[in-house]
Amino acid sequence: MTDAAAPTKAAPAPPLLRLERVSKTFPNGTMALDALSLAIGQGEFVSLLGPSGCGKSTALRLIAGLIAPTAGDIVWNDAGRAGHRALSFVFQESTLMPWATAFDNVMMPLKLRGMRRTEAAPRVLEALAQVGLPDSAGAYPRELSGGMKMRVSIARALVTEPTLLLMDEPFAALDEITRFRLNQDLLQLYRSRAMTIVFVTHSIYESVFLSSRVVVMAPRPGRVVSAIDVPLAYPRPEALRSDAAYNRLCNHLSEALHTAMAPRDFL
Repeated sequence: MTDAAAPTKAAPAPPLLRLERVSKTFPNGTMALDALSLAIGQGEFVSLLGPSGCGKSTALRLIAGLIAPTAGDIVWNDAGRAGHRALSFVFQESTLMPWATAFDNVMMPLKLRGMRRTEAAPRVLEALAQVGLPDSAGAYPRELSGGMKMRVSIARALVTEPTLLLMDEPFAALDEITRFRLNQDLLQLYRSRAMTIVFVTHSIYESVFLSSRVVVMAPRPGRVVSAIDVPLAYPRPEALRSDAAYNRLCNHLSEALHTAMAPRDFL
């Protein structure tokens, strides 16, 4: 493998959205984010990396519109407003309905839009096939492994054909082998669909393997301390994990994260 290569994806288009000095304070007084500014380009795969309590999940929920900022603005460009209507969220837990089959779990967003089952069926089956579960439409969550349940959750997000996919540590609870396999599957979906992905993770190695850019965040309260481009070519084979360029980037991010976690000087 070459030591490094130029990215094969096109250069990012103008930002899909911008967070402009966004702050979030919860009713109990906890300030989760303080004047966070961040631009997300169309077609980017951006990972938010940082320790617990740095506001990564809060930032994702603000982008999704699940909560409102205390201060600052979230600005969408013309294409971004359409993207805002076409976003999907994959949570840390699979959040599947235990009484429903994989098919019915994936179909739920389309059902909520008023789509009939016969009309939705091709899209549901295609989404299940895309996440590697073409034969599991009739399975219930209790019959699926943790990795398979997360695949169903991702299929449910994909069935609406989002332009923006938000993912909040979706692989954190999985074993390493399953996590690596889902990393590869996610990259294949990213490259085959016209999607922007914002991905929350605690893992330096996962963030470098997946992302075109990694945003390092620090706590007390949450803020961006650095944004590091990942100039590694897609597709990214499993052997990349032992590549010198990959490991240099991991070390660089490790140093940035160590700096981000250092106590702030209030003097």
